[in-house]
Amino acid sequence: MKNKSDFYQEQTLLNITWPIFIETSLHISMGIIATLMLGRYSDSAAAGVGVANQIINLFILVFNISSIGATILIGQNLGAKKLKHAEKIAHSVFFMNFWFGLIVSFIVFFFGRHFLILFNIHGQIFQDGLLFIRICGASLFLESLSQALSAIMRSHGFTKDAMIVTVIMDIISVAGNIIATNGLFDLPVTGVAGVSWSMFLARAFAVSALLLFIWRRLRLKFSLKDLYRVHGKDIRDLLSIGIPSAGEGLSYQLSQLIITAIVVMIGTAALTARVYILNITMLCFLFTVAIAQGTQLLIARYIGGQKWNRAYDRGMRTVKIATCVSSLAALAIAFFGAHILGLFTSDSAILAVGLPTLWVNVLSEPGRAINIVLMGSLKSAGDVRFPVIIGVVSMWTIAAGLSYLFGVYFGLGLIGVWMAQGADEWFRALFALVRWHSRPWEHFHGFQIQD
Repeated sequence: MKNKSDFYQEQTLLNITWPIFIETSLHISMGIIATLMLGRYSDSAAAGVGVANQIINLFILVFNISSIGATILIGQNLGAKKLKHAEKIAHSVFFMNFWFGLIVSFIVFFFGRHFLILFNIHGQIFQDGLLFIRICGASLFLESLSQALSAIMRSHGFTKDAMIVTVIMDIISVAGNIIATNGLFDLPVTGVAGVSWSMFLARAFAVSALLLFIWRRLRLKFSLKDLYRVHGKDIRDLLSIGIPSAGEGLSYQLSQLIITAIVVMIGTAALTARVYILNITMLCFLFTVAIAQGTQLLIARYIGGQKWNRAYDRGMRTVKIATCVSSLAALAIAFFGAHILGLFTSDSAILAVGLPTLWVNVLSEPGRAINIVLMGSLKSAGDVRFPVIIGVVSMWTIAAGLSYLFGVYFGLGLIGVWMAQGADEWFRALFALVRWHSRPWEHFHGFQIQD
């Protein structure tokens, strides 16, 4: 036990983060490659899947309620060297995500059509979106378990194992995408159906592999008893952290759905361009996401061990690194935008809308980097309500409100929508910086850590 505790205490940001970076890069690339292949297959397929995927991502946030809570609680208990309680929390998060997954899969599969209707899309775009949302909706049960198991692995510091699972998962998905969009081997599932089923198989593999790694690394086994064994205190703690923590993400996804509906009002070219640009700009902040997650794991341990100054310094150093890297990435993507966007489509209307938007995105990325790092770090430090309060206010008044004002009312189109989102990112970033400098964890001691 002592050796395991020492292992957790001695891990550095580098050895935690580099596997997360590779894993995050591959996870994001899976969506980009699928969109790229679908764009070459059909612009309507790419647009339909892009809208459907936003709906699916909204429901995936339900799983974050428990997995975010598990990452923070397990990390704090490891920092306090309470290994037995950390193990008990792992069983509780498995229980919660099993039932969350079943409920969400049922809702998305049977009511997906009604969600798509809200976006006022028609014809082939609607049919492609419906096919994708039904197949992928059924696989959300697997995504729920995968998130819980991955949170357990990461919080214990085994980020390399989670990376290996993602590598193989992406290989399965990309291979399926290639077969589906090129009609290889004369399989009966092609296009959107084939892409959806390859994602289903990839998620099934991820759950099986993570279960194996958890048993080998942590000697943790999950059984049918875990599905009915309720640890009331752990469930309450997970929810008390997870609900406000996931609330920020939920608010973001809901506001993005409204913004998508606003973009639909601008036109089909703007909608398709937005789907492509959202995938491309993920490259700007994937390093930030990775280093932020590694920072959150360390800060949770520092707070658990009451190392306040170390937690503060770690957060500020990460902000500086993430801001520089994401800004440079955004500049590079804007500079080579014609070549990059040209990989997705040759439609001149889409290119005319998309290319100027990539330059507007350059101004947004530093604010987004500060947000991703510090809002997540505040949650790990136990300050879970502040991010959701600021997020709800900013996303709905600035991001959604100004998107309509700039994009539709003033007629700036997609550029106006991106200006509004940049204003939202910077508004939340400034509040996050002020909050971090106030060191809120010194005024309350986070969550109760038990034996």
